[in-house]
Parts: sequence; structure tokens; C-alpha cells
Amino acid sequence: MLARFAYYCLILPVSYLPLPVMYAFTDIFYILLITLIPYRREVVRNNIKRSFPQLAPSGQRRIERKFYRHLTDLLAEGAKNLTISERELRKRFKVSNPEVMEALFQKNKSVLLVSGHYNNWEWLITGQNLFFSHQAAGIGMPMTSKFWDKKINSHRSRFGMHIINAKNVHDYFSDTTSVPTATLVLADQAPADARKSYWMEFLHQDTPVIFGPELLANKYNQAIVFFHVEKPKRGHYTMLLELITETPHQTKWGEITEAHAQRLEKIIEQTPQFWIWSHKRWKREVPQDLEDLMKDQEAKFNSLFRKK
Repeated sequence: MLARFAYYCLILPVSYLPLPVMYAFTDIFYILLITLIPYRREVVRNNIKRSFPQLAPSGQRRIERKFYRHLTDLLAEGAKNLTISERELRKRFKVSNPEVMEALFQKNKSVLLVSGHYNNWEWLITGQNLFFSHQAAGIGMPMTSKFWDKKINSHRSRFGMHIINAKNVHDYFSDTTSVPTATLVLADQAPADARKSYWMEFLHQDTPVIFGPELLANKYNQAIVFFHVEKPKRGHYTMLLELITETPHQTKWGEITEAHAQRLEKIIEQTPQFWIWSHKRWKREVPQDLEDLMKDQEAKFNSLFRKK
């Protein structure tokens, strides 16, 4: 009942407001976040401190304040995403080099679009099917609330995006053989299982990285394209594409995962305020037998995909 009230009486009506008006409200909310409402401040500060140990506390605080400023913009833009028109979406979210994807489409090559929760990913989810010739798909876990899961995904998919339950990915890829797909994967979440993750150094810390994109690329012979979303000005975003590989079977174990994670790391180091620092990204403990674990992972991977 409360979810329905919040959606129909608060969030949906607000989404029809012009963005400049919505930003006026979030400007006030930003002041509250850095003063009276310390939203996950301990998590944010600890993540930034560990990721930028070379910075003085004053430098780390600057990142923190800029992050909260950006976060309030995302709140407005997330609400706007529920009702944003195709015309306005195309105006505010652009792709600088779509020829990277078009070349793969002409080869009938399906793609895994990989990056992280950096800048505005919600507008990309909603608009992806408008930007590329590939059939757009997105992988995600269902929300706890069935009401919100249904409502949010219906808005995300209104321009043609296929929303895939993470548990049904293999069924989806097995069924989509006629039209090349471009599947969006935000691969910077904390993995569910530390022992099934790929461990590497990321932002000066031992970090488990989701291995799914590399596994799917090899199983279904899909290209890997990394994307970077820049924010040239408030309320406007530009997407840049970089082909990592269109021949995953020619890569070594871990090569794809390190490639997209290292690219994301470099972007975060350059402009850190646009990454979501409030996620509990480093909540998994490093396995004590990590060296043996990684050798075992590599052996299993090679037995599946590198048989001679």
C-alpha cells in the first residue's frame, strides 16, 4: 500500500516536472545530505579513503561533496526517467561513436556492453534500444518489492529494452539467435560469491569482480564493448564506446575481466565523483586460499573453452 502511494502520489507526479525545477529541489536536498542527513557517510568516506590513500583528508572530502552533489542529480534524473520522452532522451543522452556497434551489427555479432554504475546508467537502460541497431537487453536481479520491480522495469523497457532476470540469462541467449543483441552489464557490484569471482587489484584494494561477462562472451561467442558515460554538463551525458574484443576465444583467462575493470578504474581515478561510492563494494573477504582458488578457476575455464 505504501509503495503504491509513493509511486502514484509522489514520484510519478514529480517525474512530469521539467528537470530544471526538479534540480531546484535536489539542490536543497544536497545541502541536507552533507549536513543533517548523512546518507551512508561512513561507507562513502571509507571507500574513498581506501581508494585514494595518496590524498589528504581535505582532498577526500572534496570527492565526497562532489559525489553527493552528483547523487542528488541522479535522484532527479531517475524520477524523470519514468516519463521522459524519446525526444528529450535523445537530446540529453548521446553516443559519440555509434559506428563501433554498427560495425559489429553488420557482422551479425552480438555484444556485451560492459561498464559500471558511473554517471547516469538509468537513461542508458531506457534509451539503449533507440541508440543501436542491436536488440537491447539488460541483466539484473529482481527487486525485493514485486510492485516496484514491475513498475520500474515497465518504464525501462518502454522503448524496446528486454529486461533479463539474472537467473534466466542462459535461456535468453539460447532463444535469441535471429537478431544480434546488445546486453548491458554493470559489472562493478559486489559479487554474491567471493569464491566464484575474479580477484584483482582495483583502486588499491584486493577486489572480487563479477566474472559473468567473460563467461558469457566465451560461451556464446559475443563481442565485449566497454562504455564510458561522460557528463559534459548538468542533465546531459555522452557515451563513448571501446571494443575490447570480438574474438573472446582468442583471449586468456581473466583477460576480458581485467580489461573492462582496468578501464573503469582509470575513469574513476580521473573523475571519481561520478561513481557510486555509497555501495558496499568491498564487503567480501579475500579467500585464504586465493592462489589455489585462482589456479583452479583457470583450469576449469580452460577445460570448458580452450580445449585443443
